[in-house]
Amino acid sequence: MSSAPLRGMAGGITRSSLPSSLREGLVLPSDPRYGPLRHTYSYRGSPAAVLRPRTAGAVVDALSYTTASGLPLSVRSGGHGISSTSTNDGGIVLDLSAMNTVDVLDSGTGRVRVGPGARWGEVAQALSPAGLAISSGDSGDVGVGGLATAGGIGLMGRKHGLAIDSMTAATVVTAGGKVLTASAAENPDLFWAVRGAGANFGIVTEFEFTASKVPGVISTTVQYDISDTVGFLQRWGDTVEAAPREITAFLYLFAGSTAGMASIVYAGLDADAARRALTPFSVLAPVLGGGPQAVPYAAVVSSTRAPHTGAVSLQTRSGLVVHLDAAIAVRLSGMLASGTAATLQIRAVGGRINDVDAGATAYGHRHQNFSIFVGSDPARRGELWREWEGLHPHLDGLYLSFEMDKDPRRLADAFPPASLARLRDLKAAYDPAGLFNANFPLRP
Repeated sequence: MSSAPLRGMAGGITRSSLPSSLREGLVLPSDPRYGPLRHTYSYRGSPAAVLRPRTAGAVVDALSYTTASGLPLSVRSGGHGISSTSTNDGGIVLDLSAMNTVDVLDSGTGRVRVGPGARWGEVAQALSPAGLAISSGDSGDVGVGGLATAGGIGLMGRKHGLAIDSMTAATVVTAGGKVLTASAAENPDLFWAVRGAGANFGIVTEFEFTASKVPGVISTTVQYDISDTVGFLQRWGDTVEAAPREITAFLYLFAGSTAGMASIVYAGLDADAARRALTPFSVLAPVLGGGPQAVPYAAVVSSTRAPHTGAVSLQTRSGLVVHLDAAIAVRLSGMLASGTAATLQIRAVGGRINDVDAGATAYGHRHQNFSIFVGSDPARRGELWREWEGLHPHLDGLYLSFEMDKDPRRLADAFPPASLARLRDLKAAYDPAGLFNANFPLRP
């Protein structure tokens, strides 16, 4: 097929112009299916076309077609990402949601195969009958592909690690149209890069993980009176760090409210041990409500499959820290008090996440204990950026999935120097023309 008629012609995308592998999955603006597919969680889009491949071969065809067209390319697994641009205006969205199978290959060893378009809630539901689970964020509506190539900070992370720490292999379609297996044995450099910087290196069409044995968890959602926000943040940090690694705790605070909410998960069903582990969290501040219950992990990260409308318009910044010390607590409390931060979210890392050598994966943050996320009303973006500059000297890296600042300096925050240098070299080898350039692109 000649590429000349396609170049730059958004209106020229027709079913007959596509390779046969893509025709069934083509969605144009005139299609009734277009509405639920055009937007993402935090972006409104109006792409010229959405392509929904079902196989790795179809993904190869989609990349070839898009490259020939000269149109912008966005790749989407679940569309829930805060920082990613998995939709666009006038371009092509490569939507992987039809590649959503979840297969338990060996329940004894925990070997599972997962498509990039599955939602993590669906993965948890499929693995639950076998007593298996993969730590996978705090929302079941997040797609596998985005989270599993960025890191994967989840509600069992301190016990079972990041999502990438469970990955054993990935099938990757590269910018050049090659279908490669990335694992410790095959293309190990690509396997290293996919685990933390995957958006830069190709489209993963299949993952293999070793899921953990998780018969259930003891979970609680606690509401606190956080009138003493500065003191509470420091006590929270100390309590999380002192907790056994079966405990992973995420904290959510909001401007204009003296009530904070926490999701705390004990990875296991030992009621006595869980009670001992949870007790210190009950005396941090006056408790307004909440109580523990034993549930399957799938109940903690259930999926709604609600269509995205782009209605979440927060501007966000992200950082990692070792401790929630006084200097950090004062600045975060000040952002909430001023209203610059509409929401503050603090996710625990540490534990098994930090057992992994910092150079073992492209995600190299293996000594920090907390991930900080601040979301601001778009009208106060300038204030957030200025106040974040004051906080920046107290930070120790960032998690790109929660970051919106596209300044190239953020790459130096996201990746240690040696890792960033290695990533740039690999980018030059696997994507020298910069096809994958929408989501914090590396420059060779």
